[in-house]
Amino acid sequence: MPADHEPYLHHLAAVVAAPLQTWSEPQGQIRGHGAQGVYFGEERVLARCLLRVNGTEPEWVSTQVRAAGAAEYIHAIRMPGQDADPVVWVIRTRTAAPGRLTESLSFESGLSRPVRLAVQLELVADSSSVEQVRHGIAFSAGGVAPEGSSWHWRDPSTTASLTAAGAGIEADGSLVLLNWTVELPPQDTVELGWSLDLADDNAPLQAAAGRPLLTPAVAGEPRLQRLMSTAISDLNSLRMADILAPEDAFVAAGAPWYLTLYGRDSLIAARMLLPVNQDLAAGTLRALAARQGSSHDLETVQEPGKIVHEVRRQFTQLPPVYYDYYGSMDATALWVCLLHDTWRAGLPDAEVADLLPHLEAALAWLRDYGDPDGDGFLEHLDDTGNGAAHHGWKESPDAIRWHDGTPAKGPLVLPEIQAYAHEAALCGAALLEHFRDPDAARQWLTYAAELKDRFHEQFWCSDDFGPYPALALDANKQPVDGIGSNMGHLLGTGLLDEDETAAVVGRLMHPALFSGYGIRTLSTTNAAYWPGRTYAGAVWTHDSAWTVMGMLRSGFADEAALLASGLLNAAEGFTWRLPAMFSGHSTQEVWPPVPHPAATRPQAWAAASAVPIALALGGFNALG
Repeated sequence: MPADHEPYLHHLAAVVAAPLQTWSEPQGQIRGHGAQGVYFGEERVLARCLLRVNGTEPEWVSTQVRAAGAAEYIHAIRMPGQDADPVVWVIRTRTAAPGRLTESLSFESGLSRPVRLAVQLELVADSSSVEQVRHGIAFSAGGVAPEGSSWHWRDPSTTASLTAAGAGIEADGSLVLLNWTVELPPQDTVELGWSLDLADDNAPLQAAAGRPLLTPAVAGEPRLQRLMSTAISDLNSLRMADILAPEDAFVAAGAPWYLTLYGRDSLIAARMLLPVNQDLAAGTLRALAARQGSSHDLETVQEPGKIVHEVRRQFTQLPPVYYDYYGSMDATALWVCLLHDTWRAGLPDAEVADLLPHLEAALAWLRDYGDPDGDGFLEHLDDTGNGAAHHGWKESPDAIRWHDGTPAKGPLVLPEIQAYAHEAALCGAALLEHFRDPDAARQWLTYAAELKDRFHEQFWCSDDFGPYPALALDANKQPVDGIGSNMGHLLGTGLLDEDETAAVVGRLMHPALFSGYGIRTLSTTNAAYWPGRTYAGAVWTHDSAWTVMGMLRSGFADEAALLASGLLNAAEGFTWRLPAMFSGHSTQEVWPPVPHPAATRPQAWAAASAVPIALALGGFNALG
């Protein structure tokens, strides 16, 4: 794989318990190719983990995924003179916990005679950063020091301790060979095992304390329960917290590249999950409030009141330095909306009151910093020359295109950012009226009304099928006439009137956008459409599920159910683990849906999409 080519993930098997994760071939072997490896936090600690028996790799038979953090790899061991029946095999069980990776090797024989097996595990220590692996650059950790049956290595950040009871050891630099001799009796079983304990003293985030998410019972369509069980397992594998507040759990964005606090992703996932879990929403709100912007910083895009976008690591420094990055135009409004919805769902007034100063600061950011050019819309002006073009969720600079396929020139005004701001103003007004005073609330009702009027006047295009919201306003404040999934995020926010809502729903469910599995990011009528383009044709799971929520709030239950059914069918095609995105091919073209090879999984907002899917298909009571 050439450097700077992001590794494909679709053909790999993941075992995840944040901040620990492993990526292997489907049969469990880790060769160090591409994204393969064992990771802890922001580092790959093992680049290779290969099992051999009698000098060769056993033959893979089956993989059994038990949960996001556990999998069994069943291999046949071919003995001399043996027929095709797999009467000697090894079951390799890999289990991830937040600070420990364990593997058990269960050797089982159905033969009537004893068998001697030479078992070897080849490990290569590593200390490449996640970012280096993602860009095809990696390096070895160097020497390994044997101490009895344990072996330790440390880079400037991470401590790793490897234990393998009963194994002989050969160590050469970063290469470690563990060797066992197994005397396997007739029709019997012998168990071996090894473990890797990991710690990172510098990391600001850790596995969350407290109870994991519980899988809710889902009525109706039987497949919903399978989706929900997988989704909750995935979400539990992503639960993290700040080391200073381990009880305030949030879900990291996704594996392998984003096992960190991501404002937008964590907020959207928590809001989707709110009908079945309020604690995660409360923890997410507090975790983000603790990192709310308080000053001006051009490089990190920090401004007073702004909600953090991502906790990042500076990879060019050793020991590593972590910092907060604020490059998002939507997280602040989404935080306000989640606070409102969590309060309505039952968050005690006392806990809401603790967050009111953060609410007021967030609303002030919308007013004072969100509109840098004074045109009445929220947009990002990049003063550094290094940031994303618009700081929306479609983060690629060429995601926003004219209908002829030409990328629009920024700075860009995105429709979904206006929708989030409009809803945040309404939500903020409701909170202020209850907790502060009516005068403070009225200014935000006025803000919302004026934003709605401006949007109605300036943000609409039209074609042979009628009116639709522009994909953006370009640098000249002209509506970009591309047709994309962004408009789905306007539903249920109050930004649209009844006729506009109906027009958006009709457009979204047209076959040019609705593939039968989900809503494409860009219409098939666009000259730049390609089913595998991340933001110009692929279907994003959360994008479609967020649209389902908007349809439900807007009274379009039939359309919501049809879209949710498409996502459920896609989930079945992905063995119930919905990836971040998948190909835009239609249901008439392919079954199962074609994966996007770079899609992350488990991914927080994709897993959380199970709840809106179930809501739309009658699995729960009506959305509150």
